[in-house]
Amino acid sequence: MTTRTLAVVSAGLSVPSSTRLLADRLTAATVEALEARGEDTTVEVVELRSHARDLADNLVTGFANQELRTAVDTVTGTDGLIAVTPIFSASYSGLFKTFFDVLDKEALVGKPVLLGATAGTARHSLALEHAVRPLFSYLRAVTVPTAVFAASEDWAGGGGVDRALAGRIDRAAGELADLVTGRLAAVRPVDPFADPTTSFEDLLRGR
Repeated sequence: MTTRTLAVVSAGLSVPSSTRLLADRLTAATVEALEARGEDTTVEVVELRSHARDLADNLVTGFANQELRTAVDTVTGTDGLIAVTPIFSASYSGLFKTFFDVLDKEALVGKPVLLGATAGTARHSLALEHAVRPLFSYLRAVTVPTAVFAASEDWAGGGGVDRALAGRIDRAAGELADLVTGRLAAVRPVDPFADPTTSFEDLLRGR
């Protein structure tokens, strides 16, 4: 087995938090998926709650202290990233955004990223697509197709998870594992219109 490194960014504010719970589920599924592909994994978790003051200081001074620098190096130096945020007012949390604001603009270029989010209601689920994914597209990271959203009703008794959410977690984890190992790049969808048997001109003529 080769060893891959995986960073996990959790922006939950409470202890414990559903954001960290989802991050842990995504991490466990990704580690399992990588193991199935013959890869060992080292995981580093960055709890942004612990760096709230560090991030504020960085914004006003332009310099990161040692603790924040270590967290930044952890995230930027790994083979893959899992990033999970709570959703507030239909978007990512300010703490989550601030962390990625202080990164160098080239830090995540080409990095495989699995996106996750939590909220009290499923009405916020589209925030992953209209807010979180564009953020990582701007940073030129490579996000997996499946983003995972979990509302309060998706958790059964806090520790359990319903079947639909479990399926999304496993699918997203497999996609991240494929990106990290370079397998996804080798599997390209076939365009049925790439080599048509009838020319466009003939189609216009109704042939």
